[in-house]
Amino acid sequence: MLHEAGRRMTRDLAITRVSTHHAGIPYAYDGPRHAVGGQGWTTLDMLLVRIETAGGLVGWGEAFGHGGIPATKAALDTLVAPWLLGRDASQIGAITDGLSKAMHLFGRNGPLTYAIAGVDIALWDMAGKRAGLPLHDLLGGARRRTLPVYASLLRYGDPARTARNAAAARDEGYSAVKLHEIDPAGVLAAREALGPDAVLMDDVNCPWTVAEALEQARLLRPAALHWLEEPVWPPEDVAGLARVRAAGAMTAAGENIGTAAGFAALFEAGAADVAQPSVAKIGITETLRVLALAAAAGVRVVPHCAYFGPGYLASLHLVATMAEAPLERLWVALEASPFEAWLEAPGGVASLPPGPGLGCDPDPSILDRYRRSPTGETRSQA
Repeated sequence: MLHEAGRRMTRDLAITRVSTHHAGIPYAYDGPRHAVGGQGWTTLDMLLVRIETAGGLVGWGEAFGHGGIPATKAALDTLVAPWLLGRDASQIGAITDGLSKAMHLFGRNGPLTYAIAGVDIALWDMAGKRAGLPLHDLLGGARRRTLPVYASLLRYGDPARTARNAAAARDEGYSAVKLHEIDPAGVLAAREALGPDAVLMDDVNCPWTVAEALEQARLLRPAALHWLEEPVWPPEDVAGLARVRAAGAMTAAGENIGTAAGFAALFEAGAADVAQPSVAKIGITETLRVLALAAAAGVRVVPHCAYFGPGYLASLHLVATMAEAPLERLWVALEASPFEAWLEAPGGVASLPPGPGLGCDPDPSILDRYRRSPTGETRSQA
């Protein structure tokens, strides 16, 4: 009898349907609309993954992201979704590791890795719903019910505008401010506007050689940065990043690393004070492996979080299980939110949604209103 019940449960958990939803929501932002990957950021785009089982259980995930969504969506619709059909949704590690092995010929980072991350998040959401527990309880339990959030400003490229917006974020109650400025003048202007005691970071997105990064770090020294994020090109040059750190800069890196093995190399090189796994790029399962490696190496973890869908919610739950890490939130105002108020951080504080799994499913009317491309649909024929 127990064997039969187990078999029925497995059949109920068989994945029967995978769909992809690409939404682009206009946003307010006091700055220029930069082109990324040949596309202007006129909307904040997100790619949601919905997985359904034979028993009707549904999980939602998010796959990175922004201008690269068409490529990630193609990977999901044509490669990943067909592979998933019939798999037991409760076997999260086996599915994500199996996908990685089955698809490794097509890349160990980039759109395919992002696609697998979206699946992984959806399966964790489903696991929480099946257990009737919020995701953070499956990950060891929340240490905090409310979380400090730092404002992650987009790039302004103008020192006066950068200073004005940094001060505005502080005045809204954000505990810290992160810039994306590559000109030291903008960073120094923000520091002057914020005062000497405010927490200030700068993410420069891998623009410099090691020699250039060393010089720029010297010029940025008066800004007293809490961390300098990804100063070296290419991001795989962990030895070069370690040289910048050895020269006295507090370094942060990891959003462009696709595997736990990549983080192990980062830690072995002594290249980072702060590790930044990006959940919508590598998934929850791989992020947990990174957390274990970081703990062994004595490296602080602050997840990268530049999205507004299930990837944000997954990051929220993960950060809640950590003792001190803040949550990153892009400092823009969305015209509408598919996840109600759970994507907001009034006064620079985020709260955990109360429901099981991620805690909140998206509003389908918002997804429909802001749909950017046809819904992908892969389902079992039986």
